[in-house]
Amino acid sequence: KLQWTISVSKGGVYRCRGERGEPVYYTEYSDSVTINIILSNRAVVTLQPHWTEIHSGEKITLRCEIEGGDDSEWEYEWETTSSDRSVRQSESFEITATSYSEGEYKCKGKHKTEVLSSTPWSTPITLTVSEQKPKAELKADVTDIPVGGYVTLTCDVSSSSGWQYYFWYRADKSSNPSSINEFSSAGQKRVSKEGLYRCRGARGNPVYYTEDSNTIQLKENTVANKAVVTLHPNWSEIYYKESITLRCEIKDGDDAEWEYEWKTSNSFKPPKEKEYSIGPAYTSHSGNYSCKGRKKSDQSPTGWSDPITLTVLSSSPQPVLTVSPLWLSPGDSVTLNCEVKHPSAGWRFYWYEAIPKLSDNSYNSYNYQLLSGSRNGTEKYSFIVHGQTHTAGYVCRAGRGEMNTPYSEPKFVWSGDLPSSASLTVSPERVQHFTSDSVSLECKGNSTQWRVTFQEDSFLADCSLRDTMTGSTCTIEEYRSRNNVYWCESGSGEFSNAVNITKENSDIILNNKLIQNDTRKELNISAVSKSDEGFYKCQTSGRESSQSWMSVTVVAVSRLGNPSYLLILMIVGLICGVVLIILLLLLYRCRQSKDSCLIRRSIQSESTNQDSATNPAAQHHEYSPPLQGDACHYESIKGPEDTAHDANQSQSHDVTYSLIELKNIGKKGKYFNKIQQKKVLKCFYIHSAHLLSFL
Repeated sequence: KLQWTISVSKGGVYRCRGERGEPVYYTEYSDSVTINIILSNRAVVTLQPHWTEIHSGEKITLRCEIEGGDDSEWEYEWETTSSDRSVRQSESFEITATSYSEGEYKCKGKHKTEVLSSTPWSTPITLTVSEQKPKAELKADVTDIPVGGYVTLTCDVSSSSGWQYYFWYRADKSSNPSSINEFSSAGQKRVSKEGLYRCRGARGNPVYYTEDSNTIQLKENTVANKAVVTLHPNWSEIYYKESITLRCEIKDGDDAEWEYEWKTSNSFKPPKEKEYSIGPAYTSHSGNYSCKGRKKSDQSPTGWSDPITLTVLSSSPQPVLTVSPLWLSPGDSVTLNCEVKHPSAGWRFYWYEAIPKLSDNSYNSYNYQLLSGSRNGTEKYSFIVHGQTHTAGYVCRAGRGEMNTPYSEPKFVWSGDLPSSASLTVSPERVQHFTSDSVSLECKGNSTQWRVTFQEDSFLADCSLRDTMTGSTCTIEEYRSRNNVYWCESGSGEFSNAVNITKENSDIILNNKLIQNDTRKELNISAVSKSDEGFYKCQTSGRESSQSWMSVTVVAVSRLGNPSYLLILMIVGLICGVVLIILLLLLYRCRQSKDSCLIRRSIQSESTNQDSATNPAAQHHEYSPPLQGDACHYESIKGPEDTAHDANQSQSHDVTYSLIELKNIGKKGKYFNKIQQKKVLKCFYIHSAHLLSFL
C-alpha cells in the first residue's frame, strides 16, 4: 500500500486520487477533508452600556470585538442560549430587553480572505433581565434642618449600576412637586429648605427611569413668631378682574428684620415680599395661600401660616329682588330687599324704578331709572319707597370697587286704584264668569301703544304669549292658568291698575247648604227641577265666591192659546147659548172648580209676600203654578227688575242671575221639562285689584 503525506498551511477542503500506466488511469477521488485554520486573534463580547443586569424595557447593545485585527477583515458569527435565536452576522446588534433575551451570548470572527480561517469562540457573557422595575431609596442624615445649615440627602438604586439621580421637592402634600434642576451621579444632594423630598434613578438612551423613592419630610427649626395671611379687602371670594392684596403679617416682629416666602396651591409664584397684589384676578388665581418669615440676620424662619383660601369666580353674582307688600293699600310703604351672595362683603346697593319700554317690541323690556336717594348706593341691602299708590316695577343691582353686578329681574307691586293716565278694565263687567267665556282686558289712557303683562308665580310675560293682543285689548278665549296678575303697560312708560286671576278647586253651596265637596271644579245638574232654584256659591281654602241666583220658571201653554181656535169657540158659544143655560148646573160645578184654583193662587201669593223680607229667592221671583184646567196663556212671573228695593238691595248687585224655564206644551196641561241638558257651574275667580271670579 502506497501513501503520500503533505503539509498544508491554509484552511480549506482537501481530497486526493491515484494514477498509473500509460495512458494514465485515475482512481476515484477520496473523501474530502476540511481543514479549518484557527487564528491566533481573540474574540470578546462587550455590552454597551456595560450592565450585566438589565430591566425589562431597557435597550442594550452587544458587540463582538476582534483583538489584533482590522474590523474590515472580518465577518461575524453569534451563538446564544436565550430564547431569541435570530441569525445575526453583524459586528453588533441592539436588543430591547424582555424575558426572552435572558441567556449566554458568544461570538467569533471569520477572515474574509483566508478561507475557513476564524478566531476561536469568545468567552460567553451572561445577560440577566429583571421583569420588575427597580425603586430608588432616599435617606437623610437628619430630618431637622439646623438654623443656617443643611441636610444631606442620599438616593440609591441597589440593582446594577450606571444610575444618575434626580431629586424633587414640594412645600407640602397639597402643592405640586418641583424638580431640583441638577442631577447627581453620586446620588447625594444638600438641601436647606423644609418640605417634602423624593428621588428616582435614570440611565440609558432613551432614558429609563426607576420607580420614585420614598418621601422624606424635612423641617426647619423655627422661631416663636407666628405668620398670618390677611386679605385686603377682606373678601374670600372675588370676581373676575377684581383686585385684591394678600399680606404676610409677622406677629411681634419688626417688618424691617424679615424676609418673606409664599407657597400656593396654584401655578403662580408670589414674589418674596410682604405683600402680594392680584389684579385683574383670573380664575387661575384661585387656591390656598400660605407665607412665612425668615430673619435677615440668621435666616431663622417662622412656621408656615395657616393657609387662606381665595376663590375667583368667573362671573359676577346675580342679585335677587323681593318686594313687600305685593298689593298696595292707601298709605303703604314698599320695602325692597336686594339679595346677593355675601351681602356684607363690601357691596353697595343701587335701586331703580322699571319704566316700560315698548319701542323694541320685546315682552319684558324696561328702562331703569335710579330712585331718589340711591345715586351713590346704599350700604344696606333694603330700601323703603314711601307714598307709592299705583302699580310699579323695581330692580336692583350691587357694586363694589370697579365691578357692578347685572340688574336683578324686575319685581312689581300692584294696586287696584285706577290712575288717570292708564287703566285696565275687564269685559264683560261682572263678578263671575264661566271658564269657557271670552274675557277682554282693555287698556285705556293717554297712549297709543300698549301691552298687557301678566305674572304667573315668578314667570313674567305678555298677553300675546298665550292669548290674543289686538291694539289695546287682550282677549282671553279660555282661562287655563292659575294665579295670574294682569296689568297694562303704556308706550309712555306708565302702569295701570292690576287684576288678579286665580282658579281653584271649590266646594259648591246652595242656599248655605253644602251640596258638593270634592276636587271637581264644576257641579252638574242633569235634570233641572224647581228644587234646584236658589243661591249658588263656591268656596276653597277658606275663601268664598259671590253668590249667584238660579231661577227655575214653569210656563203652561195650552192649545187654547191659538186665536183662530178661540174665535170658533166664541161663535159656537153664541149658537149654543140656550144649551149652555140648560147646562147651568154643569157650568156651576165648573165655576166652583175654577174658584178653587184662584183661592190656591191667592193663598200662595200672600204667603210669598210674607216671606219676601227674609227669603231672597222669594224677593226676586214669585211663583204660582197653574192648575191643570186653567185656560190662561202664561203664568205671571215677577223678575228681579220688578222687585221692590229693600234692605237686601246692596247684596243683589253682587249677584248674577241664571234663568231656566219649564214650559207646559202637552195636551190637557201636562207638564214636563223643556230643558233637560246639564247645568254646569264652575268656580273661577277674577278680582279687580283683589279678586274677580269665573264660574
